Amino acid sequence: MKMIRKSDLPELKRSLDSGTEEQRKAVQNILADVKERGDMAIHAYTQKFDHVHLSQLQVTESEIAASYKQMDDETIEALREAAGNIRRFHEKQTRSSWFDTQDDGTMLGQKITPLDAVGVYVPGGTAAYPSSVLMNVIPAQVAGVKRIVMVTPPDEHGDVPAGVLAAADLVGVHEIYKIGGAQAVAALAYGSETILPVDKITGPGNLFVALAKREVFGEVDIDMIAGPSEIVVLADETGVASEIAADLLSQAEHDERSSSVLVTTSDTLAVQVADEVAHQLDSLPREAIARVSIEDYGRIILCADWGEAVAAVNEIAPEHLEVIAESPFQTIGMIRHAGAIFLGPFSSEPVGDYFAGPNHVLPTSGTARFSSPLNVDDFVKKSSIISYSEEAFRNNADAISRIARLEGLEGHARAIEKRKERWL
Repeated sequence: MKMIRKSDLPELKRSLDSGTEEQRKAVQNILADVKERGDMAIHAYTQKFDHVHLSQLQVTESEIAASYKQMDDETIEALREAAGNIRRFHEKQTRSSWFDTQDDGTMLGQKITPLDAVGVYVPGGTAAYPSSVLMNVIPAQVAGVKRIVMVTPPDEHGDVPAGVLAAADLVGVHEIYKIGGAQAVAALAYGSETILPVDKITGPGNLFVALAKREVFGEVDIDMIAGPSEIVVLADETGVASEIAADLLSQAEHDERSSSVLVTTSDTLAVQVADEVAHQLDSLPREAIARVSIEDYGRIILCADWGEAVAAVNEIAPEHLEVIAESPFQTIGMIRHAGAIFLGPFSSEPVGDYFAGPNHVLPTSGTARFSSPLNVDDFVKKSSIISYSEEAFRNNADAISRIARLEGLEGHARAIEKRKERWL
């Protein structure tokens, strides 16, 4: 891994990939085609990109039932326990509608309403992601969303990974379609003969999925535009090199463009971690992917003191941040920008990815500066409630009219004054 100083941080900055003009145009064409031709276009793109002809798009109940036979009981129980942890965490995020009556009789409030329908994209390709099912579906269910649709690309045999189907069944999602890519986003946004449209699309995907989500935003809502996965480990001299190296590689194996960074005040630890990463890479099953990631986006940032190290972390604003230090809790208040913060030697990043409970759908590419992990609030909308009393109207009518005329909106002012003629 390349060692740099904090002054070299600009080389790590990555914006969300907006694709080439050719890629954006290809996505726009797919979206328009699915919007116009529906199922026929979806089938055509599935055959073109996934190399399979499907007799039907929807996963059958028999396929869901068969998924359990491909898994051992211990793995199924692990998924069930993870789902319980995730649900309990997100239940603490729920909000209630509220109403406030003021002394003059005016009632103001906020009404919380769950979205009607949500589409969850579960990526396929080089790995299976049952954890993505749990992390996207459960907060929507806790929010009160009634219809949750799942889309995920099939393999060349027309199958969906057993773990993905079992996870969906464990949380009660049975409207599942074998569609991936931009065509899946189009199906969720516009609907087709088989699929009814949704109000929001969540879940990560490849560049073409991200570009498609960007294009349909406004027609539907989306969670975020996700970039490649990233981890920063902030460590002092108490860090264990072998464990830190393993954590860095846990992100590097995701994607060749994933970013794995150690920020440390210890020159000794820096050298040890670099050696460990090189050693552990050789035996990693996804070594080819991880090696490119480490060579292109793996860095060790050497800092003069802890304050400089924390400043480097805040400048990066990482998706995942591990704090491995003698007193990790003393650092929480100093961290301003991170999607998820893992404290202490036992809080390895996969603990959050799969099991602890907090959501693993996190802001990437520095967007943790202004955005948050996927949560229950993402699946509700808020309506303001205003019931003005006669007393409040009498007291404030003139002020309202003045502000309307200040903005040059005479119609607004007259709407108030018509009531003054009647009531005052």
